[in-house]
Amino acid sequence: MALRMDGAMESTVALIGFGEAGSTFARAAGWGTAACGYDIDPAREPAMADHGVRPGASAAEAVRDAPIVLSLVTADAALAAARDYAPLLAPGTIWCDMNSVAPQTKREACEAVTAAGGRYVDCAILAPVQPGALAVPLLLAGQAAADAVTMLAALGFTNLRVVGDEVGRASTIKLCRSVAVKGIEAICAEMALAAARAGVLDEVLASLDASEKPQSWAQRVDYNLDRMLLHGRRRSAEMFEASEMLRDLGIAPLVTDGTVQWQEGIGELGIAPPAGLAAKLEAIVQSPEFKGEI
Repeated sequence: MALRMDGAMESTVALIGFGEAGSTFARAAGWGTAACGYDIDPAREPAMADHGVRPGASAAEAVRDAPIVLSLVTADAALAAARDYAPLLAPGTIWCDMNSVAPQTKREACEAVTAAGGRYVDCAILAPVQPGALAVPLLLAGQAAADAVTMLAALGFTNLRVVGDEVGRASTIKLCRSVAVKGIEAICAEMALAAARAGVLDEVLASLDASEKPQSWAQRVDYNLDRMLLHGRRRSAEMFEASEMLRDLGIAPLVTDGTVQWQEGIGELGIAPPAGLAAKLEAIVQSPEFKGEI
């Protein structure tokens, strides 16, 4: 890290958004003050300081000198962040969009960044950042993807793969996978709640176990409900983007639209997941916000 002529410190990386992903990466990498962060929620500034990251007083300060910017905001804010902050980037700066949004959304963000003189990279995170941290699989696409791989590797990321020059390709891979992964979670919720209400849950799970191994379905459903209770609202936003992608492809997102509703509905119950499948199901059906449907 170097000093600017005005005495301010230059950054190795800028973080736009300092939620779970940003804080996890910063903690694992130990970037310290070589990283400058900005979040629209000022309540997150103490967390930046706790990780040694310099809080930027503004987005402009955060991105001013960084050769690469990691965009780690919510799905619904990804395009606005690219459009709002692109004019603040130094020429040639890489905007690494790590948000789970539709390919078309990433292409629109790319237009904003490149029009302002920056370089845009579509980056897809393929697994939970906890416990993956810097080893989480990352797919990258775009004209500057190879340069982004070099920079990210220097920052400590270890599982990087370029999947093409076309912006949106990494996001397409991510969201097609998410149609299955998040869809299975939603299907499990619907199945388990119905079976439990009908008094046949054990029989249904045993039947599923007989046809698929090695993990029991009781373990799988327990895990999936845990994820939905903790992260349903965020995952709902991601699956809304997956629905948009499917429509763009001419595929009716019948199951995925339902997944959006289930993920959001379960997530909005605000329940801290209790241990065990039976306890989770009981907590859901006993919630005042749960009316038998989402």
